[in-house]
Amino acid sequence: MSSAPLRTYGGVSGTDRQAERRAQLVAAGLDLLGSDDGVRALTVRGVCRHAGLAARYFYENFADRDALAAAVYDHVVEGIAATTLEAVQQAPADADAKVRAGLARLVRAVAEDPRRGRLLFSPSMADSTLAARRVASTRMFVRLLGLQAREFYGVDGSTRLDILAEMLVGGLAQTFTSWLDGSLEATEDEIVGHCAELFLAVADAP
Repeated sequence: MSSAPLRTYGGVSGTDRQAERRAQLVAAGLDLLGSDDGVRALTVRGVCRHAGLAARYFYENFADRDALAAAVYDHVVEGIAATTLEAVQQAPADADAKVRAGLARLVRAVAEDPRRGRLLFSPSMADSTLAARRVASTRMFVRLLGLQAREFYGVDGSTRLDILAEMLVGGLAQTFTSWLDGSLEATEDEIVGHCAELFLAVADAP
């Protein structure tokens, strides 16, 4: 990656121009990674052609294609986590409302952009350079669910809560995987409704 000073040009700072180019490369990377060819489609030449940028701009931002793949994955996960958490926080102070709001936002985020679904849940990514990223993002969502449960119910952490968070996040991920590959036939509303019932049943269990 280049460390040369970035000059202002046309009233736009060098730092802003670099950020714009980085965003273009991340967007192009998402298009390629989210395609049917997945990781195989992601090459430095391919992403530069897709973004309409010279290769030197790629290396200005990323060491190699694996670094770009990681940045694309983190961008998608962070965006989904932020909008899901926002939906939960804005919902009425009621367990049913908060669970359904969070699940609805999560399901919509995956359904409205098939690229996200392939990136996060396609089995073809399981053995790629993104495998470690998937493990880390699962751990993040488990922690996030546990934190929200502790805050809402006013309880301390426990082994039981940890296990429940693991099961719910893991089960939801498998549900998405089956839904997106077509082996589970269900509407968005059905996914949200049935998963919400399970989340709430677990929360109410003694």
